Amino acid sequence: MANVGESDKYLLNRHKESHFTAGEIVRDVIIGVSDGLTVPFALAAGLSGANASSSIILTAGIAEVAAGAISMGLGGYLAAKSEADHYTRELQREQEEIDTIPDTEAAEVAEILAEYGVEPHEYAPVVNALRKNPKAWLDFMMKFELGLEKPDPKRALQSAFTIAVAYILGGLVPLFPYMIIPVAQKAVVASVIVTILALLIFGYAKGYFTGSKPVWSALQTALIGAIASAAAFGMAKAVQG
Repeated sequence: MANVGESDKYLLNRHKESHFTAGEIVRDVIIGVSDGLTVPFALAAGLSGANASSSIILTAGIAEVAAGAISMGLGGYLAAKSEADHYTRELQREQEEIDTIPDTEAAEVAEILAEYGVEPHEYAPVVNALRKNPKAWLDFMMKFELGLEKPDPKRALQSAFTIAVAYILGGLVPLFPYMIIPVAQKAVVASVIVTILALLIFGYAKGYFTGSKPVWSALQTALIGAIASAAAFGMAKAVQG
């Protein structure tokens, strides 16, 4: 910790922050599991409504889980890569502005600090200190002017892997009954029970980690899954009829 007094170091060492810092991973897991539970569930229910056999439903379901995991993982990779590319472009642009119009950029620093209630005689030394440290100046502008944090270079691959694995794990839940019950009409009942239970647990965990009401999140997640599967089952019956 540069330029931090001994008393400040002591206080910082005594106080350990307990903030939740795995937001991006949780977001990827939520995306993967929610789609993994819902889409194969609706597909299996729809095929059950069309009187398909358990083996056919299982084959189609596994194919969908594989394709969905690849598609969702690729989507997560491209999204994270786009964020990283955007950060790089803005970093280069901000660096160029600091090099070519430093007085304007210094005025922007002053404006940002003033928005926090810092008086001119108080922020002037800060502005001068940043001008003497170009790297810190650039980091300050990226965070406080543009609101951008430097992305993890491994983020794109991690996001793709997390979403894909979460999708597979979620997708296997509604398909599991079809693996052990040969009669589709019986398997679909077990699939509904298992998947609704999984949706309730997942919804509760999602609400807990995201700071929303866990019980409401559980009910909402289960309701969405139930509506999706009921719609697929009903449409299959209607088409068959």
